[in-house]
Amino acid sequence: MKFVDEATVKVEAGRGGDGCVSFRREKFVPRGGPDGGHGGHGGSVFLIAREDTSTLADFRVERRYRAKAGRGGAGKERTGASGEDLYISVPKGTVVSDIDTEEILGDLSDEGQTLRVAQGGRGGAGNSRFKSSVNRAPRKSTPGDLGEKRYLGLELKLLADVGLVGLPNAGKSTLVRTLSAARPKVADYPFTTLHPSLGVVSVEADRSFVVADIPGLIKGAAEGAGLGIRFLRHLQRTRLLVHIVDVGGEGSVEDSVQAVRVIESELACYSDSLAGQVRWLVLNKLDLLPQSDWDSKINAVIRALGWNDLAFGISAVTGEGTDLLAQEIMSYLESQAKTA
Repeated sequence: MKFVDEATVKVEAGRGGDGCVSFRREKFVPRGGPDGGHGGHGGSVFLIAREDTSTLADFRVERRYRAKAGRGGAGKERTGASGEDLYISVPKGTVVSDIDTEEILGDLSDEGQTLRVAQGGRGGAGNSRFKSSVNRAPRKSTPGDLGEKRYLGLELKLLADVGLVGLPNAGKSTLVRTLSAARPKVADYPFTTLHPSLGVVSVEADRSFVVADIPGLIKGAAEGAGLGIRFLRHLQRTRLLVHIVDVGGEGSVEDSVQAVRVIESELACYSDSLAGQVRWLVLNKLDLLPQSDWDSKINAVIRALGWNDLAFGISAVTGEGTDLLAQEIMSYLESQAKTA
């Protein structure tokens, strides 16, 4: 199933209230001094992560959000009431960006985490602030500042246990189809997967995990090349990376090794935490090799890489080795849950 949950919204903080020009009017005080109060501050706009909110669908209906403005100041040095801050609930895992600057403003991953996305305007000054020894009766005040306005891009990170990585056409989508009920588009050309897809893998009753098929990465993805850069962030929420490598056909051991190194480099360029995440190697497309060559090809790639973690040989097309892979993934996730 496709799982791209995105939305664009406009947020507008409240304007600050205007300062007041006023003078004391008391009996027996014919020339009272200035007593104009200051304007209240405008309300700010915050996003807050909530577990009880699961999608961004509401933001595709309601696209504009505005906080309250501050009230103007009044005589007797009374400050206007500040505008109420606006809190907007978003799902956990929402990545927030400024559309105009393309800046990532925050990643709301924890329950109750808040992010201020628009600052309320400051209240204006009343004339009491401008009293001085040379100006005992100022008639000056200042208006409130405008609140910030922003166009925000909201993107919900995939909530998956396992993330599949690899070069385009390595067989990730085919593996998702084989392991799960998901039916991502599969074809024999690069970049078949244009969006992340989720599949639920049921090992047996009450034992299942969610796997995410991330669009294929290419060299330079961490700097913006290809289709994979915008989806790398989804991998940071997974508990296990499964690295799919094409070892079938006429490709050499060196080709397979180079394919692994490209992905390793992109993960490291994107973030240290992603590079250090647990990653298993899955050597795919064994069906394109004579069965007598399977072990020798697998062992040659592992030796050339100096690979010390788990590695599996499979054919996503025929299902060879996929049951064992699913069982091992399930056991690993359960062991991690027990130690968490």
